[in-house]
Amino acid sequence: MTQAAGRMAVLAVIVMIAACGRAADSLESIRAATMLPSEATANAGQPIDVEGLAGRVLCGYQGWFNTPADGAGLGWRHWSKDARRPPAPDNLHVDLLPDVSELAPEDRHASGLRGADGRPIELFSSLSAATVDCHFRWMEEYGIDGAFVQRFAAPLTSPPHLRNCTLVLGHCRDAAVRRGRVFAVMYDITGLRAGKAATLIEDWRALRERMRITESPAYLRLGGRPLVAVWGIGFSGRDYTLADCREIVAALEADGCAVMAGVPTGWRTLDRDAAADAGLHELLARCDVVSPWTVGRYNVPADVIRHAERDWKPDMEWCRGRGVDYLPVVFPGFSWRNLHGGPLDQIPRRRGEFLWRQFAEAGRMGAAGVYVAMFDECDEGTAIFKCVEPPAGDLSKQLIGYEGLPSDHYLRLTGEARKLFHAGRPFPDVPPP
Repeated sequence: MTQAAGRMAVLAVIVMIAACGRAADSLESIRAATMLPSEATANAGQPIDVEGLAGRVLCGYQGWFNTPADGAGLGWRHWSKDARRPPAPDNLHVDLLPDVSELAPEDRHASGLRGADGRPIELFSSLSAATVDCHFRWMEEYGIDGAFVQRFAAPLTSPPHLRNCTLVLGHCRDAAVRRGRVFAVMYDITGLRAGKAATLIEDWRALRERMRITESPAYLRLGGRPLVAVWGIGFSGRDYTLADCREIVAALEADGCAVMAGVPTGWRTLDRDAAADAGLHELLARCDVVSPWTVGRYNVPADVIRHAERDWKPDMEWCRGRGVDYLPVVFPGFSWRNLHGGPLDQIPRRRGEFLWRQFAEAGRMGAAGVYVAMFDECDEGTAIFKCVEPPAGDLSKQLIGYEGLPSDHYLRLTGEARKLFHAGRPFPDVPPP
């Protein structure tokens, strides 16, 4: 499918939904209009290797950016604190600026931000099939295996948000097929209310039965079973309970799925960010993959080495002893000044040295692959896709600088790491030039 055809398909779906009438919108009508099987085919006609995590470097794909022109009715979602107003110095939600130079003019949207030349800075919408395809093309070009497509539990009961995230998921599915990448659904259960596990279970059944999501030739599998990730199991301070998590995992298992549990850093020792409930270990032992969240848990390369020895190594031993796969999380740096306050560039990227040290230590500890957080998250400054320097002036005090590096620097580093994981070779201490 061409980019133009992709855009026409999106418009057709939006028109079809609109014909139902906004007042008549319901979760059922949204599912009927958006959870459609795919007809996408691979560009080269070659089968995609979808089995297993060994040697894989996979990214999280948020796909949550909107603009008023995209038809979703969600305004400047995730670009602005107040999505009703365009992003401006007093309304920014992100700490990184994306590179949109490879997008078609109709997929670039002028914001309230201005460059040094006075022209509006342009942003993108994740609801554009062509934009999603561009992102997956970058994965293909730099050798990144694919993505866990994020699907948040809380918005699943909101028709506009359900419409939006389901269309984006469809774009990811089709782009993965065209670009020879793999993908899997990752449910983020942040915000799920206690006793509401059925909301997520119902959504998965609809994706499986209506959208036939796991029938995609690009859907990631483990031991022949479609892999579904559930992120947020075992964190402290959440409204949902471990019993809710058990219900979700049991339902996915009963549906013939392999389950990856996204867990807190302190999951094994039941401390720090983890709930002090020994029942967590029983639940994780029945899962197929454990993936601890480590974004913000260390700040400099020396801390990465300590974390690998203190956490990753015994974590892997625990999992190995129970026949559970282990997928560590790595991230390039961190900053959420505009989202939550605090210092800009809170965890500096160090021209890729910080990310490379995590790749190297994960490999040294025996990890077969890694999960990179995130591909496209500009909100917390963790994006590895193409980004640009902020313009000189006041904006340079609100947005992360790119240290004079080319926009594809982190895509290239990630692709180089994937080569080493795939070949099972040791990592050099210094990232490639």
